[in-house]
Amino acid sequence: MQRRTFVTTAAAAWAGSLLATPSAWAEDTVKVAVILPLSGPASLFGPPAKNCATMVAEQINARGGLLGRKIEILFGDGGLPPAESAQTALKLWKGQGAQILVGMHDSAVRVALVGMFKGQIPYFFTPNYEGGECGAGMFMSGETPQQSFKLVMPWLMAERDAKKWYLVGNDYVWGRVTNQTVRGYITDAGGTVLGDEYLPFTVDNFDSTLARIRETGAEGVVVSLVGGSAVSFNRAFAGFGLQDKVVRIGSVLEENTLAGIGNQNAKNLYSVAAFFGNLDTPPARAFKEAYFKRFGEQAPALNALAESVVEGFLLLEAVAKKANSLKLADMERAAEGATYNGPRGTVTLKNRHVDQDMYVADVGPQGFKIVKTFPNVPSGQVCKA
Repeated sequence: MQRRTFVTTAAAAWAGSLLATPSAWAEDTVKVAVILPLSGPASLFGPPAKNCATMVAEQINARGGLLGRKIEILFGDGGLPPAESAQTALKLWKGQGAQILVGMHDSAVRVALVGMFKGQIPYFFTPNYEGGECGAGMFMSGETPQQSFKLVMPWLMAERDAKKWYLVGNDYVWGRVTNQTVRGYITDAGGTVLGDEYLPFTVDNFDSTLARIRETGAEGVVVSLVGGSAVSFNRAFAGFGLQDKVVRIGSVLEENTLAGIGNQNAKNLYSVAAFFGNLDTPPARAFKEAYFKRFGEQAPALNALAESVVEGFLLLEAVAKKANSLKLADMERAAEGATYNGPRGTVTLKNRHVDQDMYVADVGPQGFKIVKTFPNVPSGQVCKA
C-alpha cells in the first residue's frame, strides 16, 4: 500500500469508525480485562488511558467487533502493589470471565501477572518498558529502551555537547534495566556515567540526589522516574538551579507529567516517545479529533502511555484477524507479522514486539515540541512467538 493511500485511509477510518453499526453479533461477547493505574504514583496516567480503552473498544465494536464478537471491557486497578493488582486481575479472569488482558501498568505488576497467568490467556502489554519479556501469550506494543535511546543518546550528546551523565530511576525493574541499557549507549558514544541512583516511589525529597548531581559536574541526566516521582524530581531540579546548564531526558516524561512539572521548570528537558499529544501526522490528527469529540475538549491530555492502550487493542484485533481465532494457541502461531494502521502509523509485530517511529521533543511555551524523528526503529528484541 502506498503511504499516501494509507494515510488517507487511516484518517478516514479514525474519523468515521464510530458511525458504523454492525448488522449482527455472534452469539456471545468477548470480555477483555483492562488493567490501568487508577491509583498510586502513576494514577495521573489512568483517566486518559481509560478514555482511550473505552473509545477504541467502541470503534472496534462499530466495525464488527473481534471476529464478530462484541468487546466488553472489565476495568481493573493496576496502580496497586503487584500482589494486589494480581488479585484484581485474577478476579476479572476467574470471577468475571475475562478471556484477554490488555495492560498499561508498571513492569512490577506485569511480572506478577505473568507469574499468575502462566501463559493461559493472551496478554497485550502496551506501555514503554524495559524489554526482555518473551513469555507465552505475551504481545508488547510499547517502546523498549533500544527504541528510546540507542539512536537518541548519540544524537543528543552531540547536539548538546554533553558527555558526562548521571542516571536517576525508581527502584524497580523498569528504572534499573532502562538505565543500565542507557549506560552502554552513553559509553559507546564516548561519554561517561558519573553515578546512578534508584529511589522508592515514596521519596518526595530529592535534595541529596540533586546535590550529588551538582557536585559531579554532570552535563546530562537520564530521568527514569514515573508519575509523581518524576514531577517532584524535575520541579526540585529547577529549584536547585540546574535546569539552565544540565540537560535532562526521559522516556516517560509525557504531557500529564509535564503539566505537573510546569513549563517554567522544564528548560533543557527532553522526552522521547513513539507518540506525543501534538504529533502532527494525518492518523494522529484524526485520532485526536475523535478522542476530543468523544470526551470533550476538557478531556485529560493525550500522551504516549494513554495512547498505547489504543495500540494494544489494535494489535489484538490484527492478531485475531490473522489467526481467525481468539484461541491463544492459534494467535501464537499467527502473530508474527501481524500489521495494523493506527495513530502511530503502520505497525508490524516482530518478535512479540513492534518496530515503530520514535520522536524526540523538547519543551517550548506550548509544551512539547518534536525536534527529531527516527523512523521505523527496531525493538531490539529477539523473542519468538
